[in-house]
Amino acid sequence: MSMSAAVKGLAAGFAGVAVMTAGEKLEQALTRRPNSFVPAHTLERVLGLAEKPDEKRLWLNWTMHYGQGAILGAVRGLMAERGFRGPVGSFLLMNLRLLNDQTLENATGVGAPPWTWPVDEQAIDLLHKAVYAFATGAFADKLVAGPPGVPESRKPWTKR
Repeated sequence: MSMSAAVKGLAAGFAGVAVMTAGEKLEQALTRRPNSFVPAHTLERVLGLAEKPDEKRLWLNWTMHYGQGAILGAVRGLMAERGFRGPVGSFLLMNLRLLNDQTLENATGVGAPPWTWPVDEQAIDLLHKAVYAFATGAFADKLVAGPPGVPESRKPWTKR
């Protein structure tokens, strides 16, 4: 595994979070859903920081939001290098991102298991994590060379 793939994956993850955040802002404008400060609350608990009012948590929120995305992007960069590319690699990353978020949020007592959420919130979270994962994957697959022959070239249709 190369450090180069991990570093390029960090950049891909950061870009993927930016794409996801733009989608979240668009969705929030349409649904009137308020900003979530769950990332900030989670980071406070992980680091053992004193809790603050949400309006004073913006930097913590961004740190956790972009930090998780960048770190998992490094994983996606390594996946791309090893041949886990395209939609399959991105689908695997989506599940890793969901697992990471839910593990941290629930282990710290900040979150609740997603199956207890309203269905519309479940769908919104899945949509945003899919946008993150597939955007990150597209960037990682462009930045990181995979093994030779992966993905395999499609053979043209031939008459039989």
